[in-house]
Amino acid sequence: MAEVSTDTNARADAVDDGALAPGEPSPPEQPAPPGPDDSGVDPDRANMAKILLGLIGIVGILWGIGNLFLALAYHPEWFADSRVLIGVIALIAGVAGAYFLFFFINMFVEGLPGRVSRALMPYAFILPGLALISVMLIFPTIQTINYSFANADSTKYVGLENYRTIFGSADFREALFNNILWLLIVPAVTVFIGLMVAVLADKLSGNGEKVSKSFVFLPMAISFVGASAIWSLVYAYDPEGEPATGLLNAVWRFFGGAPQSWLQNYDFRLNSILLMVILIWLQVGFAMILLSSAIKGVPEDTLEAARIDGASNFQIFTKVVVPQIKGTLITVFVTTVILVLKVFDIVYVLTDGRDKTQVIANEFFGKLFRDSQAGQASAIVVVLLLAVTPILIYQARTFRREELSR
Repeated sequence: MAEVSTDTNARADAVDDGALAPGEPSPPEQPAPPGPDDSGVDPDRANMAKILLGLIGIVGILWGIGNLFLALAYHPEWFADSRVLIGVIALIAGVAGAYFLFFFINMFVEGLPGRVSRALMPYAFILPGLALISVMLIFPTIQTINYSFANADSTKYVGLENYRTIFGSADFREALFNNILWLLIVPAVTVFIGLMVAVLADKLSGNGEKVSKSFVFLPMAISFVGASAIWSLVYAYDPEGEPATGLLNAVWRFFGGAPQSWLQNYDFRLNSILLMVILIWLQVGFAMILLSSAIKGVPEDTLEAARIDGASNFQIFTKVVVPQIKGTLITVFVTTVILVLKVFDIVYVLTDGRDKTQVIANEFFGKLFRDSQAGQASAIVVVLLLAVTPILIYQARTFRREELSR
């Protein structure tokens, strides 16, 4: 009541003095200028204790974690040569180290002057991640580009000699041709089958949809090496007169055919196509999940409007549904393209590039580890990087346009 009375008296005095007209509202109260808070500390002044403690903590955590992981790597005997113990220590140290690192970073930034602290706070939590990316990705990329201009053991620069060598090599040209073949077949087939499965599964009952999608998605849980081992049993060759252990040869024999060594048959690149089947089998589940989610997100009113206009189911699908899931289609397609450019495991396990099945990633592996040609291997990686970069840029721009259009 005392506060109300005081405000009323102040307003009456202002009216009497002519500062306010009768009936005119009182001006809003002006915020108090920056100054010490209730604790007597000015928030815009640096807190040297927090800054020093934060710096000491950051340096201490980085030093301690770095040395611990070096000890785990170089002195496993200190930990009873137990991989389980080393793994547990690494996990605990990694999680706890990350927590305390961000704790001390936050303390350091809070100790800075108010405006500086508020400006740096978002970046303080991004910089550790960017630093890790720089160490793990950006620096190796720059170093690889550098080594691509050096000799076999990276001790002397040789200019463009490595690039002239690889592009003059019949093996590399064959690998490049095979990668192009993979690019033409695998992404398109993966997206098409994934889209068909997503549409057809959506027509089933609730339980039927769940079961069918689970079976299609199940190969995603298998590694590329594991999938290659499974499909090696499908493509296995057994001579005439012996039991057919290979599934494909068993079917072929049932229809009267002679046993075939499928992965050595390069007529019309049949063996490469059989390898592509494995990657398609692995990736269809990924395509199905994303496309099914996109289809379910299509507004029902647009579908109903198309039905009222007399459109058939096929017309609704091609002219209403597909345009509205275009962004997801592009994302799945581009992701599969990038995966195809890097395909290695399947070829390495089943053929190791023999019988005209070589691909760029496997060619790189051979140059580096079998031929000890680090310069040529680096040049192959740079060529692969240049091939992937435009696709990544296109994907990023497409994603940005999709986000802006929402």
